[in-house]
Amino acid sequence: MRLTSLALASMIALGAQVAVLALPTAASAASFDCRRAATGTERAICATTSLNDRDVQMAQLYGIVRKLVPMGTRGAIMDRQSVWIRERNRCGADRACIGKSYDRRIAELYRVLEERVYPQGPF
Repeated sequence: MRLTSLALASMIALGAQVAVLALPTAASAASFDCRRAATGTERAICATTSLNDRDVQMAQLYGIVRKLVPMGTRGAIMDRQSVWIRERNRCGADRACIGKSYDRRIAELYRVLEERVYPQGPF
């Protein structure tokens, strides 16, 4: 059976959604080793369930996006991630600031994912 591009795109999108929904529970660690949390930002992420969960969600989305974008675009995605980490770290231990930073990055990664899966729109 040959899949149409729309069917394949739908399967990829569904897989990405399942991966995000399968996030670890609150008892799980952030995407980095919390035992080595060195900054106020990292300690706040490790100490706050909602930030910890956003960190894991962002890391999973970032991994998916990195795999879906072509080689020529992958470097730009990785560069943007590095810039975002520096921006997030400027929040220090301000949990509201960190949360907003994660919300922006997650939305940005979802937009990239949508552009890759549905470049002409879903319908």
